[in-house]
Amino acid sequence: MQLGDIFEDFSFDARTASIEVTSVEIDSRCCTPGSVFFAMNGTSENGAKYAKDAVANGAVCVVGSEDLKLEAPVICVAPSLLRGLLAHASSVVVGNPQLRCELVGVTGTNGKTSVTTIVGDLARAISWNGANIGTLTNERTTPSAPELMRSLKAIVDQFDPSKPRSVVALEVSSHAIDQARVDGLQFAVVAFTNLSHDHLDYHGSMDEYFTVKAKLFTREFAQRCVIWCDDLYGQRLAKETQLAVSEVHRSDASEIVQTLTGTTFFWRGHLVNTPLIGDYNIDNSLVAMTILSSLGASDEAIACAMEFVTNVPGRFEVIKGESVTAIVDYAHTPEGLRRLLHDVRALSHSSRIITVFGCGGERDTLKRPEMGRVASQLSDVTIITSDNPRSESPDAIIDAVMSGCELNSVAYVQSDRRAAISQAMQLANAGDVVVIAGKGHETTQTIGDVELMFDDRVVARELVK
Repeated sequence: MQLGDIFEDFSFDARTASIEVTSVEIDSRCCTPGSVFFAMNGTSENGAKYAKDAVANGAVCVVGSEDLKLEAPVICVAPSLLRGLLAHASSVVVGNPQLRCELVGVTGTNGKTSVTTIVGDLARAISWNGANIGTLTNERTTPSAPELMRSLKAIVDQFDPSKPRSVVALEVSSHAIDQARVDGLQFAVVAFTNLSHDHLDYHGSMDEYFTVKAKLFTREFAQRCVIWCDDLYGQRLAKETQLAVSEVHRSDASEIVQTLTGTTFFWRGHLVNTPLIGDYNIDNSLVAMTILSSLGASDEAIACAMEFVTNVPGRFEVIKGESVTAIVDYAHTPEGLRRLLHDVRALSHSSRIITVFGCGGERDTLKRPEMGRVASQLSDVTIITSDNPRSESPDAIIDAVMSGCELNSVAYVQSDRRAAISQAMQLANAGDVVVIAGKGHETTQTIGDVELMFDDRVVARELVK
């Protein structure tokens, strides 16, 4: 594709307009011959600083908000237009893959990964093409525009053209909305799961956090939406949005029966039998099923398809030993941890709960004592350990979590995560449940500048024996 075809609204001489473009990049190190480099303003650095490096690596054009002097054409636009232009160029250069499928956008504090995974599974189970993009498939919850469009192209290229519909469910984070990573996308339906304490280091307040999320529920992005309305912010969103709303409530499910192997309930008069476990997965399932219904699938087909939904990696993942059961979950917010522990208590009956968890470094610090409070209130034993401390002191993070623990609770500190899980297994009696929270599907642990191989599920399987 030629430069003039991508940037149709700009005037180029014939030679510049005919430059062949192979990719769009925001990282100068990823540039190769034929790349267009977007010099974006980051939180700590200006991409213009790396424009010369990009050109040296083969970039044939640089787009930014500064009039740079380089050995390649430079397109200079107002900072307010830069992200929108990035989204446009990223899409055009790979052939606008979003036009070859129906996009579903799912946002909320908790449940995005589960809902998008269930939507993809349901679509495939009813003989549509289905896939999902997010935490399990990419490094970021919502990738940058160039990566997102490349991922989307790779997915739709693999779809079976003989199938009647193609659906891709995308996790949409608040950061992605605020940073215009999904600008220019048109969703067949957008969905809201819930809103609770998280990312306040970025947004500053819950009101601002909600305001950013609500931007997805405008006609710029979609015409209809699915909203979980047992959440107070969901109720507010349903009242304020101008989109056509499908409300979802827990009361949509009746005659619920739950075990540690699966769940059954009735939905719209149809029996649902699913391997998914826990109250919050009932909520996630109801949102996902309503999304498929809003796309036109029959309620009966959706209910039957729930049998074929797979357990989401690292989400209420049950690892059974001879006498002790471990549950690994990604819960990393106060509300997520609260719901997880309530579910475990309901399903394990009189067994003790021993919870191992930590909080990530360089992330919302205000939630740390709150998570300590939740864990110590709802667990019989709490072991506070490291998550991904990154550049922060692991002990300082642990101290912040400990400050919120109930005074009369049983709480231990063990900064080595493997040793903490081992301690939990040693403390467990027959029938007890060990909950390992915070990292879920993650396979690494970041301590300082070092990324170590570490998977809670692998460690739990070794130690539960």
